[in-house]
Amino acid sequence: MTGSVSLNRRLVVSYVLLVAIAIFAFTVPVAFVLTGQLRGDVETSAQREADTAALLLSAGDAPSRQALVRLAEAYGAETPGRLDALLADGTSPLREPVALDDPAFRAALAGQVSVSWGPAAALGEDGLVLAVPAKDSAGRVAGAIRVSYPSAPLAARQLQIWGFRAVLAVAVLIVAAFLGAFFARRLIRPFRELTQMAGRLRDGDLAARAEESGPVETRTLARTLNNAAETIDTLVSAQRSFIADASHQLRTPLTALRLSLDNIADGTGDPETREDVDLATAEVVRMSRLVDGLLTLAKAEASVGAAEPVKIADVVAERLDAWRAVAAERGVELRQEHGDAGLLVLAGPGHLEQVLDNVLSNALEVSPHGGAVTVSTHRGDGHGVVEVADEGPGMTEAERHRAFDRFWRGQARTGPSGSGLGLAIVKQLVTDDGGAVGLDTAASGGLCVRIGLPLGHR
Repeated sequence: MTGSVSLNRRLVVSYVLLVAIAIFAFTVPVAFVLTGQLRGDVETSAQREADTAALLLSAGDAPSRQALVRLAEAYGAETPGRLDALLADGTSPLREPVALDDPAFRAALAGQVSVSWGPAAALGEDGLVLAVPAKDSAGRVAGAIRVSYPSAPLAARQLQIWGFRAVLAVAVLIVAAFLGAFFARRLIRPFRELTQMAGRLRDGDLAARAEESGPVETRTLARTLNNAAETIDTLVSAQRSFIADASHQLRTPLTALRLSLDNIADGTGDPETREDVDLATAEVVRMSRLVDGLLTLAKAEASVGAAEPVKIADVVAERLDAWRAVAAERGVELRQEHGDAGLLVLAGPGHLEQVLDNVLSNALEVSPHGGAVTVSTHRGDGHGVVEVADEGPGMTEAERHRAFDRFWRGQARTGPSGSGLGLAIVKQLVTDDGGAVGLDTAASGGLCVRIGLPLGHR
């Protein structure tokens, strides 16, 4: 089952797309929540350290100041961050000097808590800068504590969170693709079987039936297709029976009528009577040809035989040999030209022979004495091409447009006994084999019948 996009591929893509949407809908929000929690945890930890340091700084006694120094050193040793302190008089109780004009310190000395993510001057990189005021027992601001924590560890942890979920999402999508392909094949298997059955019907196997299995919709479709195949089989069988009966019922009276006319002609000496009998005989002959043409056309329409590889050169040589006696009687030369002697085309059993017989019959009918009919073959664009060119009067564009109509008879193309069905039969047979037929003006000025059939392989 193919096309611009197969049903199997569409089902798989749809399944994977649904899984991708589900992953995006549930995973991305969770990842954002986790990264937000990480940032909140860092801020909470920094706030806790800053509040503890502020209590020690606001106490003002020596033991508290020593504890503050140990706290700052421990924070710097155990974390990638840094803790700084500044007294209200602009001095620092810690060993590390601080910048007095730092905005975080200024806000804290003004009694405000400052929290910002951006350039951390104490670290020389981006990060969290949190500053809190240290107030004494009277509520006065005795100093400020600033905690700086770099963004790099947090960014690395966030990258791990997003990377893990991205890898997990890709793995889930791959599994979903395999599962989707598995279930899609199971789902479309009944349709594939129906397609195979339709192909067998197309190739002429009217006994082909589909198994009625799968979902309700598939079983209903299979049942409908089986009923249609049964109806087609019945109709084709009835048509073939009619063709066989009509062949016998129509040909026998015409043959008897022609024999009676021949007997009348042999038993009369009256010129006028003989002339009338000859005219009647000619009409009987024309009617016989018309009946044969109708039966041939009906058989061509009823025929659904599978096409098979045919070597064009062999078929052309065989039919030319069969028509050489007629051509010699009319003084016409038959020529054969092959661009590719091994060229194979696909044609139903006997179709190409019938096509050539009809085309050659018409070509010999209009060819002048001393003329030639040339049959050439060559390889076209995906087709094997057979061209039959005569040196007759040819056809106008309007005549070529109508030439394939049933019972149409061009005055320059057929004699009084022509049925007007030859080219209609040719078109039906060629079309049934997946080919095309057209008319053009030959280089000699006559008519060129160009027949294209699909290439075959062995």
